[in-house]
Amino acid sequence: MNTSYPNLQNDRLIRALRRQDVDCTPVWIMRQAGRYLPEYRATRARAGDFLTLCKTPELACEVTLQPLERFDLDAAILFSDILTIPDAMGLGLSLNEGEGPRFARPVRTAADVESLIRPDPESNLRYVMDAVRLIRRELNGRVPLIGFSGSPWTLATYMVEGQSSRDFSIVKSMIYQEPLVARQLLGILSESIALYLRAQAHAGAQVLMVFDTWGGALGHAEYRHFSLDPMAQIVEALRADPVAGTLPIIVFTKGGGQWLSRISQIGSDALGCDWTTSLRKARRLVQDRVALQGNLDPAVLNATPEKIRSAVGDVLEDYGPGPGHIFNLGHGITPGIDPDHVKVLVDSVHELSRTAS
Repeated sequence: MNTSYPNLQNDRLIRALRRQDVDCTPVWIMRQAGRYLPEYRATRARAGDFLTLCKTPELACEVTLQPLERFDLDAAILFSDILTIPDAMGLGLSLNEGEGPRFARPVRTAADVESLIRPDPESNLRYVMDAVRLIRRELNGRVPLIGFSGSPWTLATYMVEGQSSRDFSIVKSMIYQEPLVARQLLGILSESIALYLRAQAHAGAQVLMVFDTWGGALGHAEYRHFSLDPMAQIVEALRADPVAGTLPIIVFTKGGGQWLSRISQIGSDALGCDWTTSLRKARRLVQDRVALQGNLDPAVLNATPEKIRSAVGDVLEDYGPGPGHIFNLGHGITPGIDPDHVKVLVDSVHELSRTAS
């Protein structure tokens, strides 16, 4: 059971999430274990397919640790997928190269919602918990481990649409035509995600993060009712747990910069910001109530090393002095990036923030 951090060799991330002083700005990268790394591609080839890679704890541990061998990162993040919960609900998930996720049995009606399996984390999702336990053991206190889930709204978009979507027409029709059905679905997901994250905390995760990838696709009022309120329920449930309640919680709505003030009030310790939001403006909006994570445009990693270092400096300057900044990309790293450019980014964050302090 994870209860504290006394054996962490590198606690920069934890300290920054708690808005405490650090020797330099901590950095980790969304999708830091992924296709841009040749060693990841080799492990995935051994696995045979993506789902097998996710569902084999030894392989998930291997790829989680791979970026830490290359880069001086301040955190590991569990290698998994946001669709583990819908998969465990029996919707027939398939992930084929070039097609994205697809569900054989999408959720479209009240009867579909009623028939959903409520997954038990230690049975239906045991492979995730086993991976967390194994990664913690292999890390041996080197850096903290981040556990995560997709948000209720984000999971619902895939479950209702049946696949990735550009306009979310089916799930948006549900929230306008059948709002009670949508709320019931989101309620089930909120409960399931809270249990899932709580189990990750008990298995050894030291930070918890909720990825609200598609919250920014909602209108202003709809975001509050169908994305933010369900995430608030998750945070509240986690805070009530004796283990999960002690861990820092990060919430990230991609495209949610206009709602940062409201998001900062749901009880998380940190908010993720994408590259469309100024960190300086974000600090004013949240009144330094929470830490901020972000927010370099992932496309900058296609630039020259000199430009990457300059862009890192711009982000650090935008945040300004004072505690509470975790450097990250504004979204996940893309597959074609040169790993050497990632090293430039990570090293620049540490060097430039240490110089600034």
